[in-house]
Amino acid sequence: QAQVAESGGGLVQAGGSLRLSCVISGITFDSYGLMWFRQAPGKEREEREGIACISSREGVTKYITAVEGRFTIGRDDAKNKVYLQMDSLKPEDTAVYYCAATPLYREAPECVITPVIVGSWGQGTQVTVSS
Repeated sequence: QAQVAESGGGLVQAGGSLRLSCVISGITFDSYGLMWFRQAPGKEREEREGIACISSREGVTKYITAVEGRFTIGRDDAKNKVYLQMDSLKPEDTAVYYCAATPLYREAPECVITPVIVGSWGQGTQVTVSS
């Protein structure tokens, strides 16, 4: 059973940066694609938005348009960690951020942003961007 722990959130001014980290234990970490999601204020859990993914092989990444060019997803398989470097933050980036692994495209140079995840969601980490 995957266990997820996100960290690194905080309050930052618009234009600033944050680096989120997430440890996922209980899985063969290096064989899974990894993703970051966010849930904006007032949104329901079902409206949680996938924003980035990284493949288990060759580090292929994908982003939604709203964050492409500003956010960078990375992984450190030796530490079972996935990261999200967030630059040029905007007030509309304010949300609780979650990470997850997906069983889709295991051990493949491809990733997909999908609600199909391994295990349960973590607690998330709050990111607040002030204008």
